[in-house]
Amino acid sequence: MPQLQLPMFARAVTCITQELGYEKRDGRVTYFCGSMPVFSHAEGDLATFRMITSQFCVNGNCSQPDIVRAFGVPLSTVKRYCSLYRKQGIEGFYAPRARRGPAVLTEAVVGQAQERLDEGQDALLVAQALGIRHDTLRKAIRAGKLHARKKKTSQR
Repeated sequence: MPQLQLPMFARAVTCITQELGYEKRDGRVTYFCGSMPVFSHAEGDLATFRMITSQFCVNGNCSQPDIVRAFGVPLSTVKRYCSLYRKQGIEGFYAPRARRGPAVLTEAVVGQAQERLDEGQDALLVAQALGIRHDTLRKAIRAGKLHARKKKTSQR
């Protein structure tokens, strides 16, 4: 008959549940199930921390409030990352963040605007002709995405 293993933690181990705990030592965080180490990561590795705690919750090793109590993170954050784990798996924690592309100044619009600016048209007229706001065009010129001709100044 198999014998049940009692959860025995070392003194430095902080309990998450009766069976699950973690220990910080030498810049590493090690998770234990009973007396067996089950996972380890660098102390500053936030993505891996979010992944493993979400995995513990989704797999039923602990509850979301257990993670909140043990690590002092907001419940909404734990819920968000558990949802990410369910939808995308482990890869979701390490994928580069999706960033929005240019909404107004697409490559085609930038090309048309640069052509008109090279012809010597005023930025206000170029913006009106392309149907974009003057501020948007002005900021693109200031940021170096577009180059406007310098106005000639007269010497007195």
